[in-house]
Amino acid sequence: MNKQMFEVMQRRHELLAKIAMQREQVAEIGIRWQAPFSLADKGLTAVRYVRSKPMLVAGAVAIFMIRRRGVTGMVVTGWRIWRLYKSAISFSAKIADHFRH
Repeated sequence: MNKQMFEVMQRRHELLAKIAMQREQVAEIGIRWQAPFSLADKGLTAVRYVRSKPMLVAGAVAIFMIRRRGVTGMVVTGWRIWRLYKSAISFSAKIADHFRH
């Protein structure tokens, strides 16, 4: 075998060893990020559930408001929560679009 072929084979061996080491590093990183991604996935699932059941959320909020502040407080707080709900829906849509692309 000539010298050039030997150098190519040696370089190939070095690169294969480097690739194996990088694969192990990527696997370790994936294991580290598994729990945070799982939590984020559960959060997105909860947001999707809340978005699909607005009446359930409105009912729970209404019961909470009536118990705390009476009917007048319910109207004021309801208006604030409605604005918060609209902004939360908009924000969650932006986040979902970000993760889709």
